[in-house]
Amino acid sequence: MKKTPFIAIEGPIGVGKTSLALAIADQLDYNLLKEIVHEHPFLDKFYDDMETWAFQTEMFFLVNRHVQLEEIQANYLIHQKPVVSDYHIFKNLIFAEMNLEENKFKKFSQIYNILLEDTPPPNVLIVLNASLTTLQKRIALRNREFEQDMDPEYLQRLIDAYDQKIDHFKQLYPQIPIIKINGDDFDFVHQPDDLQSIMTLIQPYLSEEQ
Repeated sequence: MKKTPFIAIEGPIGVGKTSLALAIADQLDYNLLKEIVHEHPFLDKFYDDMETWAFQTEMFFLVNRHVQLEEIQANYLIHQKPVVSDYHIFKNLIFAEMNLEENKFKKFSQIYNILLEDTPPPNVLIVLNASLTTLQKRIALRNREFEQDMDPEYLQRLIDAYDQKIDHFKQLYPQIPIIKINGDDFDFVHQPDDLQSIMTLIQPYLSEEQ
């Protein structure tokens, strides 16, 4: 039995995850799963006072992503309807480890591991990363008010965390292939050839058998 294609895209804030997911969905006629951002009740407060609001912010993201993935499994993947997502739930561990004090991160990790047991794994994970300059330009262009005063040091820590956590991801999910893409070199929004290069990279993973 063939596994229903499920592509996940990850990377730091502003790197182009949603833009790439939209482009792939359009090219392949896949269903699109977008993470909840604007509906998040704590995000404005988090960027104003990260220490106070970090745990509430990370828990909201974790629970809502888990619910979304359950719905994707029930409504799409089980029915052989392919999906491309602009996140992987592993991002919760990256952000939580950055933002939570040690004892809260331990509690968060325990809940994460419980919820992870019944979430569908993607066929392939695309990891985008880019320089601080590129992220800042793209964040400015999309003009989300709560992101405009984001601390550059926080963004740089996030860039570094994504680079450093790939090995951890491989340990947790050895069955999921990873495609790493440098967002400084690929302009898949404005350069059709760059997008086609990415499509060529992911194509071998979209019909693998279980």
